[in-house]
Amino acid sequence: MSTAPTRIPIANRFKGKVAIVTGGTNGIGHAIALELLREGAQVAVSGLPSDAEEGRKAFAAAGFSPLIIAGDMSKEEFCRQLVADTVAKYGRLDCLVNNAFSFIAKGLDATRADFHYSLDVGPLGFALMIQLAAPEMAKQGGGAVVNVSSISAWVAQANRWTYNMGKGAVTQLTRCAALDLAPQKIRVNSISPGWIWTREVDKAAGGDREKFDPIWGQYHMLARMGHPIEMTGPALFLLSDDASFITGTDLPVDGGYNGMGPEGLGQTARIAGSK
Repeated sequence: MSTAPTRIPIANRFKGKVAIVTGGTNGIGHAIALELLREGAQVAVSGLPSDAEEGRKAFAAAGFSPLIIAGDMSKEEFCRQLVADTVAKYGRLDCLVNNAFSFIAKGLDATRADFHYSLDVGPLGFALMIQLAAPEMAKQGGGAVVNVSSISAWVAQANRWTYNMGKGAVTQLTRCAALDLAPQKIRVNSISPGWIWTREVDKAAGGDREKFDPIWGQYHMLARMGHPIEMTGPALFLLSDDASFITGTDLPVDGGYNGMGPEGLGQTARIAGSK
């Protein structure tokens, strides 16, 4: 099984900046929030009430105590509270990472309620957070948004109408928001992770990463799955001034997933007529 790489923070790259990371109590969101803290940002994170204490302990173990606000991103009043409480505590807002998403994966069996919740947490929640954050960023002369999309926005996957439709909408939201917010010097981009060892994926593997890493890794050119820490460098790059001329784009962080053909890694592929 592949081991998670280490990352050296860029000292004080986000010093004086304030960021919100939704779904920041575990998985990719937690990793991004932690790296922002390590690079000097003040950070507020959201998480479901059931995850808040676990997230607090994880941050504390790393030596940080960000503002943690528990609630459901499908609720408009909670989104408003998240932005208001962040600005009230830190006095400004510079960066937004829209990460929280509902992992409802259904197709023909999906109910209207399934679609509603998936879209409410995902693209609609992302859109509302951008709408709420933009005026606060404009007060600082600009800002940056990173939406966490997925390779599922770009390919067809069986029995995933709800999830993939939502992620596909995130891609278009990113482009449209980037266009409309450019005059305010607010950049909007997204990253599209491949298969990452998050809590949901670990559940699907029954906790047996050693067994499933090479199996699911076959979908990626790098022949392994990714780790949450590997999403942080790309996300922080897009949030930083190093990406000052990048907006309205998606950065695949997928180990080569989207570039693969039906031959996969090629172990069994054979050119017609070859011996």
